[in-house]
Amino acid sequence: MNKINTRKALNPAYRKHKPIRKEVNNFVTQLKECLVTIKISDQNNESEEHIKDPIKKFLQSTFYQNHLVNTKDRIDLAIYSGENAKSDVAVIIEAKRPSNKSEFLTNESLNRKALQELVLYYLRERIDYGNNNIKHLIATNGYEWFLFKADDFYKYFYSNKALVKEYEAFKSGLKDSSKNELFYNDIAKKYIAEIEDKLPFVYLNFYKSDFEKFSDAHLNTLFKIFSNVHILGHSFGNDSNQLNQAFYHELLYIIGLEEIKEKGKKVINRKTESERDYASLLENTIFTLEDRDYLHNVKTITGDDKAFEVGLELCLTWINRILFLKLLESQLSTYHKGAKEYRFLNSEFIDGYDELNNLFFSALAKRTEERHPKFKNKYKLIPYLNSSLFERNELESETFEISALNDDKIEVYSGTVLKDVKGKRFKGKLNTLDYLFKFLDAFDFATDGTEGISDETETKSLINASVLGLIFEKINGYKEGSFYTPAFITMYMCKETLRKAVVKKFREQENSEIDNFDDLKAYCHRFFKAEDTTRFNAIVNSLKICDPAVGSGHFLVSALNEIIAIKNELGILVDAKGIPLRCDLYIENDELYITDSQGLLFEYNPKDVESVRIQHTLFTEKQTIIENCLFGVDINPNSVKICRLRLWIELLKNAYYTKENVLQTLPNIDINIKSGNSLISRFDLTDDLKDAFKGKEVNYSFKDYKEAVEQYKNTNDKKVKRDVLNIINEVKNNFKSSIDKKFANKLINVQKEYNLKEQQLNNLKQFNETITKAEKEKLKKLKLAVEKALKEKEEIVNNAIYHNAFEWRFEFPEVLDEEGNYIGFDAVIGNPPYVQLQSLGKIGKDYGTMNFETYTSSGDLYALFYEQGNNILREKGLLCFITGSAWMRSNYGKPLRNYFNSKTTPIELIDLSDCEVFDSATVLTNIMLFQKGKEQTPIKALRLTRKDQKLLKELGNYFEANYIEIEEFTDTAWIISNKELFEIKRKVEEQGVKVKEWELTINRGILTGYNEAFIIPTEIKEKLIQIDPKSSELLKPILRGRDIDRYSYDYAELWLVATFPSRNIDIEEYPAIRDYLKSFGRRLEQTGEKGSRKKTSGKWFEIQDSISYWQEFEKPKIIYPNMTKFLPFTFDNNKYYTNQKCFIVTGNNLEYLTAFLNSRLFKICFEENFPELQGNTRELNKVVFEEIPIRQVNSEQNQKFAINVNEIISLKEENPNANTANLEKELDQMVYELYGLTEEEIKIVENA
Repeated sequence: MNKINTRKALNPAYRKHKPIRKEVNNFVTQLKECLVTIKISDQNNESEEHIKDPIKKFLQSTFYQNHLVNTKDRIDLAIYSGENAKSDVAVIIEAKRPSNKSEFLTNESLNRKALQELVLYYLRERIDYGNNNIKHLIATNGYEWFLFKADDFYKYFYSNKALVKEYEAFKSGLKDSSKNELFYNDIAKKYIAEIEDKLPFVYLNFYKSDFEKFSDAHLNTLFKIFSNVHILGHSFGNDSNQLNQAFYHELLYIIGLEEIKEKGKKVINRKTESERDYASLLENTIFTLEDRDYLHNVKTITGDDKAFEVGLELCLTWINRILFLKLLESQLSTYHKGAKEYRFLNSEFIDGYDELNNLFFSALAKRTEERHPKFKNKYKLIPYLNSSLFERNELESETFEISALNDDKIEVYSGTVLKDVKGKRFKGKLNTLDYLFKFLDAFDFATDGTEGISDETETKSLINASVLGLIFEKINGYKEGSFYTPAFITMYMCKETLRKAVVKKFREQENSEIDNFDDLKAYCHRFFKAEDTTRFNAIVNSLKICDPAVGSGHFLVSALNEIIAIKNELGILVDAKGIPLRCDLYIENDELYITDSQGLLFEYNPKDVESVRIQHTLFTEKQTIIENCLFGVDINPNSVKICRLRLWIELLKNAYYTKENVLQTLPNIDINIKSGNSLISRFDLTDDLKDAFKGKEVNYSFKDYKEAVEQYKNTNDKKVKRDVLNIINEVKNNFKSSIDKKFANKLINVQKEYNLKEQQLNNLKQFNETITKAEKEKLKKLKLAVEKALKEKEEIVNNAIYHNAFEWRFEFPEVLDEEGNYIGFDAVIGNPPYVQLQSLGKIGKDYGTMNFETYTSSGDLYALFYEQGNNILREKGLLCFITGSAWMRSNYGKPLRNYFNSKTTPIELIDLSDCEVFDSATVLTNIMLFQKGKEQTPIKALRLTRKDQKLLKELGNYFEANYIEIEEFTDTAWIISNKELFEIKRKVEEQGVKVKEWELTINRGILTGYNEAFIIPTEIKEKLIQIDPKSSELLKPILRGRDIDRYSYDYAELWLVATFPSRNIDIEEYPAIRDYLKSFGRRLEQTGEKGSRKKTSGKWFEIQDSISYWQEFEKPKIIYPNMTKFLPFTFDNNKYYTNQKCFIVTGNNLEYLTAFLNSRLFKICFEENFPELQGNTRELNKVVFEEIPIRQVNSEQNQKFAINVNEIISLKEENPNANTANLEKELDQMVYELYGLTEEEIKIVENA
């Protein structure tokens, strides 16, 4: 049986949450009372009804006061999702008497009546009531509890088509009995038997429980397994996918910022002047910058908001340090069992900004033995960290340190989490730094929570590294409203990409027969020697992963965790001696969790040998992976700081005490995370770097450069670090100066060639020699070459866009070979910015001059990131991005689609357009995973719809079960449907002939050039005919795109003055129309001049377009709009003309075609083929329409469809609101029959 360890069944983040002892005690009391009552009831041989009441009371007295707990139909007990029976059932409970052993489950046999009943009640709720909000199913006799997750019932029962079919037959009375016993014995029993060993469950047994002897850890687990957090999935305020609103808004307030909504996006601004508190960090900083005239020292930040930009960057630097120290304080406190002397972030220890500055630079930045005597004793318990986080940065050097701020008092936030002595919300003023410390102290920053119980009166919300990352992602993206990628997305993307990348590495270096990760696991587990483990680790550690828009570093943290998980699964996660760790390791909500054999969360104990071994191994592994494997770039310097902070925090989680009883120093990981514009480089990746190491003035070789970068990461000596940094900077400056030489040399060479040719031709002139045309052309070309070289040099040297260029060619020597040639990254992964190029102004246009194949002025910035990501990959490297999905269907996405088809091998594509992935914005997204280089392999594709939104958290499993394989996409819209619909669409397409191969003509409606003159109301039409009856020859009824509906149109009584150039009309024969048109003066002239129509060869009175096909409008035809949300098609036999917002189709069998185009089958199969515009509008352009394959019919078949089509049209003409649903349904059925759809396929189409 698949019995789950009770602790492991809980969300590991929730396990770190400490409940209040008072609540736990109440829970135990209520549970004991429940058991006593059940025992008495069973001894008295009372019915099962008497078992329900104590269970109901127990539930309502603990976690479910705000939920209805009652029966429903035959369900013994149900916990509803709300307070009344109108809400959905969330938990189904089947209760049995303790003495009813035969019908109740056992650990050895689940297939008993109690479970069979649960299956029946689940299917009734799921199928009959459409309830997809069930969370748990429980079988209990009071003493024993079997807990099943509804997700598992969905997987093993609801997804079993054979079971559902039998249930439907049973429900419909098609079996030989309608009694439930038949379902239990003949149906449920059979299907449970098939999966009995697989069905996961949690088992609790209270027969011999002595709750007084339970440890806090045991009570903690028991309390949580019954909680509404676990049973109903309620939030407990510590989900790393969710923003902690209380923490976020009060932190913004203390900094001096506020969040507002602007153009539908949440953005962060400086407070308005009237709302500012000048004691806030930001206002205090800006005042000091302006008052002491520091701003003129800062050259790198410019613009009208310079004071704000500089002030915010300084504030974020300081807040970063303080938050890191809060995590460190929590860590040290945990290591030392809560000893108060390790709590240093408080006003008693740090009494102002001066003292805080001393902590930064006189303590944390210096080894204990190097500290000044005046600080040695005070800071004796605070470790040296060797982190550049605690070195004065460039901006502080140009301006000031935090000690320059005034120690003022600030009004406390109106929604503060702080409480006064009476337990009420605090009001009044506090010293800003004291306020910040007290605020941070109101939260739990434990990086490794123990599974205990809190003796506090109120539980503190846990703030972990992921929550901090989420908060800083938002603060950093204050201008554009950044989108923090949820953990379940980053986890999925890293798992899919990195496992494939590791498989590639092993296939190249170990065994070419390794095809997938399962193969790799089997391969690695065959080896057990230490040298094998060392070799395998070296292969994994050689991975090079880059996020070119790194933001807060979320993807790199996910990658770090995933690589450790990969090593664990391969059996190569070992200590320094090559001995494997004795623990379980897994990732949940983007956090790495370690549990022992009893399922207890790992807690570092410096006095326990095994604990030290695990902690040391994890620290070393993280350091190795961060230094060797993870790289990031961001245009925002603040993002770079946050990313470095996130990676340091990941190391801090596993910081350990050395044999000298000193906390292990942190490595210099900052060099792998750099600032710059990922899309812009002066150097090409193929440029030769040899010139940078030539000349007497060059002191270092390329080998020196690589070694210096390596040495920088490993040193913890500040002087060595500075010396090494000087070497690195000198080499990089040589690189940059060599580019000037490159362009100068190119200019010199082409200028020399031009001068030589010009001299030759001048000599010929002097001797009256004939100069050939070819020679003149050559001189002209050389002159153009000179101008081009000069322009290139000026562009590179002077264009502002290059000032922040990022040089992929040499910035990361880890992806260069020993000769300095660019190799590239194994994986590029991330979430590039969601920005339209048009919104970037001049910079957006500049990108268009940089040879990006994916550039289009109306496109998005992420298209360029896809291309650049592919550029920086090694051959057959992998890229995985989550981006906007408009490129899949839009016209402006065509260059990107072409690029994917020609330069990459798409491996996986997940269309999330119908899901809300981000909390703060409605952004249509997709996940794309491709390999560099073109190979012909099918693409695994999936479309996730809104109704399956909750499955996003299980994206990996859902993808594997539901992806479809598409042989190739074209450059037209990339369409993905679910598996069932995909098969139906393929069936439909295989029977069809492309519309362009039919004997049909498709034409656009009429573009007049000036509708005000050429489209007239009936009133004017009547006047013109009254003046001259011959006018009626040129006046035609006209429909617009907005007038078209399914099988009908809403005629607006408009008429077209049909003076088509192709008719060669003599306007003098129509004096009334001539005079009417003349009244518009020069506005009708077709000269292209201001105030006239565009220039054509047409006459002043003629319509702009020639319309040689005007007679097609007089024929029976189909009319449809060119842009629509609803895909309406109508059949017209009344000689209506249309404007340019419509298309018309003429030819044979139009009644059948009208029926098919209006059918549900057409919409389900082909709607996505048409490009999507804003607001879910589709563009029914001719090119796409002609590519759609539709089954052809003969005239006899057409006539059958014509009967219903004509009847619908007649009814609509008589009454536009006529109900024709039945007739349309008949047509749908005729279409299904024509295509040979089965009942099951019809049901899928109808329910889609």
